[in-house]
Amino acid sequence: MDPKKIVLNVSGIEVIYNHVILVLKGVSLQVPEQGIVALLGGNGAGKTTTLRAVSNLLQGERGQVTKGSIELRGERIENLTPADLVQRGVVQVMEGRHCFAHLTIEENLLTGSYTRKSKGEIAANLDKVYAYFPRLKTRRTSQAAYTSGGEQQMCAIGRALMAQPSIVLLDEPSMGLAPQIVEEVFEIVKDLNAKEKVTFLLAEQNTNMALKYSDYGYIMESGRIVMDGPAAELATNEDVKEFYLGVGGGQRKSFREVKSYKRRKRWLA
Repeated sequence: MDPKKIVLNVSGIEVIYNHVILVLKGVSLQVPEQGIVALLGGNGAGKTTTLRAVSNLLQGERGQVTKGSIELRGERIENLTPADLVQRGVVQVMEGRHCFAHLTIEENLLTGSYTRKSKGEIAANLDKVYAYFPRLKTRRTSQAAYTSGGEQQMCAIGRALMAQPSIVLLDEPSMGLAPQIVEEVFEIVKDLNAKEKVTFLLAEQNTNMALKYSDYGYIMESGRIVMDGPAAELATNEDVKEFYLGVGGGQRKSFREVKSYKRRKRWLA
């Protein structure tokens, strides 16, 4: 990647929970301006923790970055609050959708606009969200609790867009959704990236879908990055096919058990 275009630079971070549990072990990744970068891996690999380290939401779960650095456009951001980061254009969409069940879809969307001062700007942003998510416009007066999982996921992304972010950290957007809805959500992500120039770092277990829509990917296992590369290359890589795309009949548990892989990856040196 061209260093001039790097907007987010995570360098060798370690994250510890409750002062004792080491979750991330020297994670490094880069996100280029206007890129879509996928963070891939199974449940418990450390994807969500990585996103929360960037958005500074670790403290609520008694976690902290103890080593390494996180830079946004060259500025160290480890000590900024989540609110500071929203002001700088970094917004996280949490895993599990997290809509306010008792509020309508439109009221949920408006909760994302607290950083916007002008009523005209808020109205324009709302119109833009409805243009990207026409289903939300149809359901705008419905209580979120009575909408589908797909509509709630769209609402969560739309709420993030109300803050006019430059970077969206998207955690498990496909979780619990029907395949056609997953495709619809990813198409909207691609559209937002192309038309609104929003940069995405997304954590996802659906490797097939994530690689289809991303530019670059990082694969995590047990709190480490074990492989990275352009999405198209990862999608055709034999190891990735076997372990993450369900192709091949291998019974191995992880990349780390493959000796040839151990010999050729730098982090095991």
